[in-house]
Amino acid sequence: MTTIGAGTARFVLCLLALLPLSFAATGQTGYPQRPVTFIVPYPAGGTTDILARLLAEHLKEKLGQPVVIDNRPGAGTTIGAGMAARAEPDGHTLLMATSTTLAINASLFQRLPYDPVADFAPVSLVAGVPLILIVNPALNIKTLAEFVAYAKSKPGELAYGSAGNGTPHHLAGELLKTVAGIEARHVAYRGSVVAMNDVIGGHIPFMFMDMAPALPLIAAGKLTALAVSAPRRVAAAPTIPTVAEAGYPGYEAVAWQAVVVPARTRSEIVARLHAEISSFLSSPANRDKLIQIGLEPLGGSSQDLVAYIKSEIARWALVVRSSGARVE
Repeated sequence: MTTIGAGTARFVLCLLALLPLSFAATGQTGYPQRPVTFIVPYPAGGTTDILARLLAEHLKEKLGQPVVIDNRPGAGTTIGAGMAARAEPDGHTLLMATSTTLAINASLFQRLPYDPVADFAPVSLVAGVPLILIVNPALNIKTLAEFVAYAKSKPGELAYGSAGNGTPHHLAGELLKTVAGIEARHVAYRGSVVAMNDVIGGHIPFMFMDMAPALPLIAAGKLTALAVSAPRRVAAAPTIPTVAEAGYPGYEAVAWQAVVVPARTRSEIVARLHAEISSFLSSPANRDKLIQIGLEPLGGSSQDLVAYIKSEIARWALVVRSSGARVE
């Protein structure tokens, strides 16, 4: 029978004592252990999808695993958000959440399949999303004043599209109706790009649209831009006035995008994801990409995002209430 010396025995015992630390370290540095799913609660081609794909490329490089976009549109983002809320809290499911998902829906829906605050761990605010008022070029309207005059000449005859009930596109339109004193019927689509295509096709005359998909079509003459919903002009379209500049002071309807993960995701995973998204946002090249497609790079700590979501729930509740929008 083979025996071991006292020195060897002590060495083996030391190794055994270190095993739990080794496993703990592996558990932390081993994330992610498989491809990461990035849920986008809108169809492909819209601003949320474009932004998620830019982030996914960056995260793939930094995390060393594929980051797969999973488009789950419908029901005012509640389908995709509900899936994310129910996913395993292991960092392998991310949600590209929007102001609709985390703020507007709280007052729009009587019952949600998720809690915007309790069911998610905030990772990072990513970008502000100004909207742009677009019309079909066949209307031969060049300014917001011309559009308001046109709308007032056709009370109740016009319809405008949006990405769905209670989305920023919808509420921006309702806010314009209120301040300009015009009438128009809201038509909810399953995504902003689908609605925009109907503006191009002449099926609806106007809408507020996120800028990333709209700017190339405006440049090509397929859409006419009248004003932006932000409080100041947007760098990607500096010649287009704000709604406030065009005659309605105080008008503002800016959406935003954030990354969240299921609640109870380990803090070190949230911190890792936050660090990688922060590195994306700190890159001048990436910031320029966002600015060129009409987005405002943001950022900030995960805890800042918690406070921001709560304040935005309260702010958008006032807009929802004044618009009369409601989903049963």
